[in-house]
Amino acid sequence: MIRRWILIALVFALALILSACAPPAAPTAPASGQSTTAPATAVDFVTWYQYDQNNEDPASDERVGNAYLRQMIPRFNAAFAGQWNWVNQPKAFDKMATELVAAVQAGGEVPDLFQMASSMLNLFHRNGAVQDLSQWAQAQSWWDDLDPSAVQACTGADGKLYCIPVAELPHVVYVWKDRYPDGFPKTPEAFLAAAARLQSAGLYAMTFFGSTDFDGEGLTRGVWMTMSSFGGTMDDGHGNMLLNTPENIAAIAFLRQLVQKGYVPEISFAGGFQEEDAFKDASAGAFPTGLFGYRYVNPLHAPNGTVYNKRNEQDMLDAIAAGDVEFSTYFATPGHTPGCNVGVQGFSIPVGAKHPEAAYDYINWIMDPAQNADWVLGPGGGFPARISMSHTEQFQTPFYQKAAEVIKASNCRPWYGSLERPQEAKKLVMTTVYKLIKEDPTADIGTLLQSTQEEYNANN
Repeated sequence: MIRRWILIALVFALALILSACAPPAAPTAPASGQSTTAPATAVDFVTWYQYDQNNEDPASDERVGNAYLRQMIPRFNAAFAGQWNWVNQPKAFDKMATELVAAVQAGGEVPDLFQMASSMLNLFHRNGAVQDLSQWAQAQSWWDDLDPSAVQACTGADGKLYCIPVAELPHVVYVWKDRYPDGFPKTPEAFLAAAARLQSAGLYAMTFFGSTDFDGEGLTRGVWMTMSSFGGTMDDGHGNMLLNTPENIAAIAFLRQLVQKGYVPEISFAGGFQEEDAFKDASAGAFPTGLFGYRYVNPLHAPNGTVYNKRNEQDMLDAIAAGDVEFSTYFATPGHTPGCNVGVQGFSIPVGAKHPEAAYDYINWIMDPAQNADWVLGPGGGFPARISMSHTEQFQTPFYQKAAEVIKASNCRPWYGSLERPQEAKKLVMTTVYKLIKEDPTADIGTLLQSTQEEYNANN
């Protein structure tokens, strides 16, 4: 019995040895159309936009940008299938810049790509928040096609490029033609005469962002248009605030006069962008604001009774095409060209980004003509920074043609000049302007401007 079990064990061991020496079995052939390689896993590519792809509210102020992301995220992911997976994290437009700086300084999570406005440049440069893109950008096929002024808006004081410009956003004056049948006035004196005429009819000459809301955002619009059109400035060219000048004093005295005479509506100071309402119902004849404002100023009730009420960005475009709304330069004092603010929208790559190569791919994808116009018309809301794109069919509409004429006749420049802390500056200055024209119209203008100037410069 023992021998039998030993024999069985020997046979079993021999079988194991033979099976180990046998050649491997041939692999099973894949079914028709089935890949023989495992699918690659796409890496998350994270962006910070001020738009929210998950917000489908048709009345949302940011519905254009929201809809753009909903459409483009899957398109990008299809184009880079197996490589990148675009994940957007929406951020509040008035908080995202400081949030990025805080994240970089704390060594926290930052996006691979940041939707950047050129007004954030000095803040980012001062705090080392974004990467130098000079060498990479200059090696791309689209570099020589960029508008030099757009490139300059993305260039820091050290001559390095910190953002890629995609759209240029100048400011203009929207005008109801029937309120100004002879055209919008060209001088302050002519504007005052037109304002008195409109007031006698129970109307306002214009509305403007006159509140201190959103940390002084109003400074960048009608207030800066007035100051720059009077020959004013905000800085000395070397990073210091220069506010107490004869030109700035004259500009603020003019705004004070408009308020005191009742030529602008009270809603101009209500905040929450409510100043737009006076233009929407045509009770105010004009509205100085950003070119992109056409998306938000709706529905429109024209003086002739026409109602543009689609509750989307087409309202203003249709009113312009119909001739009810016109573009104009601001009025200016003798010897000065009408002024306005200008900036760019584009992209930066934060310091500490995990996948800068994804950002490079994304920027090149956006700069391609197949995608570029969609971005400029969508999140950009302005003119294309690529010069060749301005000649394409999408930008031959009445809106762009008329706006181009006005911008050509204006001296548009970034309101902050060389100031390295624009967020702080605009809040300080707009608070001062509000006090002078609304809260305390008897206060000495030069004294308060000098005090604000010194307060800012003390931290330089």
